[in-house]
Amino acid sequence: QVQLVESGGGLVQPGGSLTLSCVASGRTVSPYSMAWFRQAPGKEREFVAHVAWNGARIYYADSVKGRFTISRDNAKSTVRLQMNNLIPEDTAVYYCARARATYAGVAYGDTNTYIFWGQGTQVTVSS
Repeated sequence: QVQLVESGGGLVQPGGSLTLSCVASGRTVSPYSMAWFRQAPGKEREFVAHVAWNGARIYYADSVKGRFTISRDNAKSTVRLQMNNLIPEDTAVYYCARARATYAGVAYGDTNTYIFWGQGTQVTVSS
């Protein structure tokens, strides 16, 4: 089994920055595509960013493109999300997820593509 643990969330003012980390443990024989999703109260979980197993393919939701950066370090089993120029609409619980397979294909933004999820870390953007 695989466990994913997110950290780095917190309260920041609009325009501020946060860096989220996701550390994987357990069966890590092969790398898999990873992604970040977020979920605000009363809303469905939405796609934020995706990175392929080797970092060759990266995708972002239009709402965060240009502000967020996803990266990974397979040697450290870590995926990070650098969040800059934060706005109140970014407020949500952010979840790290691992894909079912090495490649996510065109379904990189679909929650069904991912089989393992972390417990989430809260990000609040407010004055």
